[in-house]
Amino acid sequence: MLDRYLFGSTGRISPEAPVPVVHVHETDDRPGGAANVAVNLAALGVSTCLVGVVGKDSAADSLESIMRQRGIVCDFARAEDRPTITKTRVQSRGQQLIRLDEEKAVAMPGDAMLGSLRRAIDGAGAVVLSDYGKGSLTDVTAMIAACREAGVPVLVDPKGTDFEKYRGASLLTPNQSEFDAVAGKSDSDEALVERARTMMAELQLDALLVTRSEKGMLLIEAGAEPMFLSTQAREVFDVTGAGDTVIATLAAALASGQGLAAAAALANVAAGLVVRKIGVATVTPGEISAALHERGQGGRGLVELDALLALVEESRGRNERVIMTNGCFDVLHAGHVAYLEGAKSLGDRLIVAVNDDDSVRRLKGESRPINALEDRLLVLAGLAAVDWVVPFSEDTPARLIEAVLPDVLVKGGDYQPEEIVGAREVLQNGGEVRVLAFRDGHSSSRIIDRLKDE
Repeated sequence: MLDRYLFGSTGRISPEAPVPVVHVHETDDRPGGAANVAVNLAALGVSTCLVGVVGKDSAADSLESIMRQRGIVCDFARAEDRPTITKTRVQSRGQQLIRLDEEKAVAMPGDAMLGSLRRAIDGAGAVVLSDYGKGSLTDVTAMIAACREAGVPVLVDPKGTDFEKYRGASLLTPNQSEFDAVAGKSDSDEALVERARTMMAELQLDALLVTRSEKGMLLIEAGAEPMFLSTQAREVFDVTGAGDTVIATLAAALASGQGLAAAAALANVAAGLVVRKIGVATVTPGEISAALHERGQGGRGLVELDALLALVEESRGRNERVIMTNGCFDVLHAGHVAYLEGAKSLGDRLIVAVNDDDSVRRLKGESRPINALEDRLLVLAGLAAVDWVVPFSEDTPARLIEAVLPDVLVKGGDYQPEEIVGAREVLQNGGEVRVLAFRDGHSSSRIIDRLKDE
């Protein structure tokens, strides 16, 4: 499908009818339907082939051009007896005023689509069947069997009330109303789980994911406890295409080797992100990573240099300000915490570079460190102010600083900016260098001396 958006302003009512007059100032063509699933996959970095039916018209040309620009391989059957399905939405002031649909649902010969699927399935990590009831999946049961025969997981976004045709699928992803229409309405979570397990057994499914709008999701997997996932959406602007994002994220995670529970958790995060956008939209790995990061998951804490540089690049892609500091942080105390919170207040992401044990010994003497590197890293990574912790083995973090080139380099104490290791490189790169005072009366050495006195 082609989703066409007309954006404009409204200021008066038409004299011809009691409807607003929209002055269109922007037109945006976006892939819709199964094409939106493919775009979501591509946005997640997945190599994607789209098989489907379009008309022989300019809308099909526009759709294929958009897809190819996104690196998606298209295997379109161009039908004589139908137009490319096009949905035109008129938007003004963040509201959809009307939708205009051009379509003619005609069943395609089952052999034609099955042949296209067999050509595309070789080497695939997963197959998604998006059923919109428009005639493309006439023989969906045979398609599922072909995927099973090839040993490829097949995920189905169902349509209608005849779920029997999806027998043998790896995963079915109905929304709550679709599930209720087939299995019956449940008056409790326990009843919902029981009905879901019954459906899985009857249809020989490996798993079932029911999307439940503001209630989140329910994942039922053979041989596992039911998994209720709370909604991740803080604001909801438009749910259009959210199901496409869910099944695309599931497929991407499964194809990359993730387990189903982990894949569903990622899909839940992606859904919470996409409903905050207007219209049919996608999410990126960077957005998912940032959302996980805010929850203290996925990419937060202890990292190696290569992973750190990738995370910093993603962060800068979101226009975030990266802060960096360093130290031994041997015996962590209130002064350290206050200092790190002060550093974090200067930007969005805080990197703490930590001397390894040999480096600390060279700087502090043979009796140090008191706490081994692994313990110091874990404690720092657990602080709310700290985003990423990275160790270094040299006497100074010069190499790390030059690799990261933070927006702000922070050091504690009574240094002059020009005395700080890495300051010249950061300043030359357009960054800044800040010196923060330590809290009086707090130091690792003082704590260690008090312990000795005792």
